[in-house]
Amino acid sequence: MKNTIAVLAVSSLLAFSACKKGENTAASSNTTEASQPEKFVIDSAKVSDSSKISDSLKVAFTSKLLVFPTLKDKKLLDSIYFHNQGIKDFSKKGLEAYLDKEKNKYFQSIKSDSKDWISDISYAQEWYSNSSMNLISNENDYMHIQYAGSSYEGGAHDNYGFSERVFDLKNNRKLELKDITSMPKAKLEALLMKNINNVKSGTTDSGGDVKNSDMLLVEVIPASNNFYFDQKNLYFHYSPYEIAAFAAGDIVIPVSWKELEGTINGEFKERMKIK
Repeated sequence: MKNTIAVLAVSSLLAFSACKKGENTAASSNTTEASQPEKFVIDSAKVSDSSKISDSLKVAFTSKLLVFPTLKDKKLLDSIYFHNQGIKDFSKKGLEAYLDKEKNKYFQSIKSDSKDWISDISYAQEWYSNSSMNLISNENDYMHIQYAGSSYEGGAHDNYGFSERVFDLKNNRKLELKDITSMPKAKLEALLMKNINNVKSGTTDSGGDVKNSDMLLVEVIPASNNFYFDQKNLYFHYSPYEIAAFAAGDIVIPVSWKELEGTINGEFKERMKIK
């Protein structure tokens, strides 16, 4: 009888130990799972449609917005969708509904505005409005998004432009130029003027390449908030007519980290591993 009791006691102890071990393993597993950061997820919402306004005029609308299911900070999201005021629902379904409304508004505005002059169009034309958000990079918690837009509504040529924005996902905000460099504005603008011909112009003539500086419309190139960067340079992006003639195209002017040496923000330099 004593042997039986002893066997039961040992069995109970082993079962209890196994149970506790299982509980500890489960707890450890839950702890590990909870400590892992949420994976960055990106999707897109797109609407594309066309409408025939008259026998001579057809208009098309295409727009794409990026969707960030894992980003929850409303202030950050408002900044990301700064071109699209009034968005309340940042889900894919919500953004698709928003784009559908924008499409209908665009078609309606063309119909309303064209009543007085639609009969003046003597040949078939196709007008359009295109816009898109494109993720260029997401490195060291700096997310670079390029916003591109183009349109044609009559005239000699279409129009297009770009906006570059970098978001600090670590601090949930848009990155400002002062977060990168403390170089005085006048010195930075002097560097932009010095470097404007470091990139090829958008046009040529019979005499060879035309320099970007030959087509400038401004005396001072502004150090705007339309910037982005990589391991080598800080870049400023200018749309047609912003600083130069349309023939120059859009212009991207690089400023090297070497040229900014001594003025680069310490935290930014460390996160980007700039040597």
